[in-house]
Amino acid sequence: MFFTLLIITFGLSVTVSYTAARVFRKPIGEIFSRIIQDQISTAWQRYVMFATYVVGISGGVRIYELERYISAQSVEMEVLQLTMERWVLEIYRTIIASLQSIAWMYLVVFVVALIAYVIVRGFELRRRSPDAG
Repeated sequence: MFFTLLIITFGLSVTVSYTAARVFRKPIGEIFSRIIQDQISTAWQRYVMFATYVVGISGGVRIYELERYISAQSVEMEVLQLTMERWVLEIYRTIIASLQSIAWMYLVVFVVALIAYVIVRGFELRRRSPDAG
């Protein structure tokens, strides 16, 4: 039963990560091509897509929490049983944890991209008006 739960949480995390990567592929590509006006922007976009999978899967498959189903936390406690309610809860936790991890990663990426955009825009404005300063 534990291995089934592990495989399902992994599959759900991959699915959530894939969906997030597909949704954000075009916006991230446009942001990087605007900020980094070079072919290297494609490499950065691929890196962020890879990071989306890594962060989403590692956030969704919480190994330390799943260990509760194969070993007891302490001597006095029993190993948790995988009931239907726990299955539903673990599936819900997997989806939410994957989304939460990906959201935090994208927040950091977009904040850094916003700062980079402001810097790039400032240099562009300076280049356009050489007599202003």
